Amino acid sequence: MQEAQDENVHLYDRLRFLGIFSNNLDEFFRVRVGTLNKMLRLDKTTARIHLEDHPEKILANIQEVVARQQTSFDQTFQDIIGELAVQYNIFLKTERQLNAEQKIWVENYFEEKVRSQIVPLMVESMPNAPMLKDRLIYLACMLGNAQNHMLQRYALIQIPEDQVPRFVILPFSGKETHIILLEDIIRYNLKFLFAPFGFNRFKSYIIKLTRDAEIDLDNDIKSNLIADLEKNLKRRSKGKATRFAYDKKIEPQLLDYLIRRLNLSKKDNLMPGGRIHNFRAFMDFPKSVFSDITPRPRPFVHPLLKQPCRIMDVLENRDVMLHFPYHSFDSVIDLLREAAIDPFVQSIRVTVYRLAKDSKIINALLNAVRNGKKVTVIIELKARFDEQANLQWKSILEEEGITVHVGLPDMKVHAKICVIKKREFNKTVQYGFISTGNLHEGTAQVYGDHMLLTTKANIISDLNRIFDCLESPKPNLERLKYCKTLIPSPNVMRAHFLELIHKEMMRRNHRHSRKITLKLNSLVDDSLINALHKAAKSGVQVELIIRGICTALTESKNFKKPINAISIVDQYLEHARILVFNNHQNPLVYISSADWMVRNLDHRVEVACPIFSKTLSKELIDILNIQLSENVKARILDNFQKNEYVEVPQNAIAVRSQIAIYDYLHSKEYP
Repeated sequence: MQEAQDENVHLYDRLRFLGIFSNNLDEFFRVRVGTLNKMLRLDKTTARIHLEDHPEKILANIQEVVARQQTSFDQTFQDIIGELAVQYNIFLKTERQLNAEQKIWVENYFEEKVRSQIVPLMVESMPNAPMLKDRLIYLACMLGNAQNHMLQRYALIQIPEDQVPRFVILPFSGKETHIILLEDIIRYNLKFLFAPFGFNRFKSYIIKLTRDAEIDLDNDIKSNLIADLEKNLKRRSKGKATRFAYDKKIEPQLLDYLIRRLNLSKKDNLMPGGRIHNFRAFMDFPKSVFSDITPRPRPFVHPLLKQPCRIMDVLENRDVMLHFPYHSFDSVIDLLREAAIDPFVQSIRVTVYRLAKDSKIINALLNAVRNGKKVTVIIELKARFDEQANLQWKSILEEEGITVHVGLPDMKVHAKICVIKKREFNKTVQYGFISTGNLHEGTAQVYGDHMLLTTKANIISDLNRIFDCLESPKPNLERLKYCKTLIPSPNVMRAHFLELIHKEMMRRNHRHSRKITLKLNSLVDDSLINALHKAAKSGVQVELIIRGICTALTESKNFKKPINAISIVDQYLEHARILVFNNHQNPLVYISSADWMVRNLDHRVEVACPIFSKTLSKELIDILNIQLSENVKARILDNFQKNEYVEVPQNAIAVRSQIAIYDYLHSKEYP
């Protein structure tokens, strides 16, 4: 919301941030509110086990906060619409604002592109309540006749935004750009849809139902995981309502009818809003109508991996750290392609969590098995909202002869790891990578992540231990404790980092500063937060870069040094996890796939990896220091969650870290 309100951000990006806000809010209702509703249906004793307060109080608080945010959202959108008109002559037109030429054009467009994609539901004629699909928008219509007041009906029309573009550019002879929404094209053409049935009066309003999308799986029997998942995916579209959003100008008569017909109640979060819903579509607002958008810097290939080269030869001489989205993800694909072709490569083992729609990663793995390599893929079927896609990838991989493991029924495999085994002239060399982010070509262009490419024997040995455990017919995660270098979860990671916090706190040589720097998506684990608080009380300098949820206090009269905590929100999503412990100025540096949350530390298979290369450690620390000096897009994480921007001292140089990191990496030389 702050980025959408920032007048220094381009209007195109401000619209996209509104779309991101809307999409995130949808997911919040689909998952978090859905879980609260489940707890509410349980007895209060059970609910109190999980929550500090009763779920009904939290749900009421959510409704209050979201209503306040909706008011701010609507005002922000109106401000942007006004600025689009003033700055760019771009106008969002409704069906009532069309000129004569546009009316004819909209009628033709409807006949050619839209009519075949919609089927009006005459609600009163339906024996059962209409099943509104999750996350889709509907036009709720009141149909009448000016001459016959007895002729009145209700209808619902699903807006086919998955089949027809939501934004349609209208013809206009002047210098202005006119854009109409798909639902307004349908509104204009209601007379052609319903006039043959005697209706000549039409009122229509957008509505949207959000449903509980959390999947509940039977954790007991692994053989049932796939069938259980498929069954739950079918149920997802019929999940219980968590929010009913509607145009606040809707006729009360129609609203009351819909609430009754859809079996809703006030507990289902009835939320009035503006004329437009499903703002996530604004993430795809037409870019072509702007002529002054500065393109993002293109990702560049790491200097050591520029083609043509044999990446495996490079790795035999040194570790390489890739920093996305600044470095090109193509190098990862090149490594797997190289492994697929190399006649001496025997096997590839890899975990996947989320994949691109047309995944080049999968294509490389398919080519590898076709070339006689043994390929093993551990695919996490329970990756939220990617379950269906991962089931399909599983089938594709197995059809080609790849061995596929589907993780564990009660534990997500969230680690991003790979091992390539090569045997040449009686010599075995293994290559591996560990990443903080997914093997996804699309998100690698917008998510900030790090990936270590290495041949270090101690790291590879632990990677193979993890794969051996996950590929076992009866995985025993206690075996993860045998890792000697990597820090896995569950069972190990929390204790390891608690010990490192304690060691930093107990260091008595004050010639060297005692310092802990953490970059995470979320920080909510009580035991680790308590340890950080104790460290701050003892005088350790704690610095945090937390993009999302942070429940640590950052200020206390008991802290010898306040905790410096910021969040950075900019064009790229800060997704990486880096952990640094000063260790008498001999820093211990880790990258990790895990946030400091109970779900990551206790209910997921994760990996944190120490960085042994002094060059790469310094590289990561330099990046953290750039981000800690951010004074354009950084927000202060204080005890009151105000998210105020970091104050820029007078005459200070503006530091926008994502641009500064690109410049730092682009100019970096590797001897």
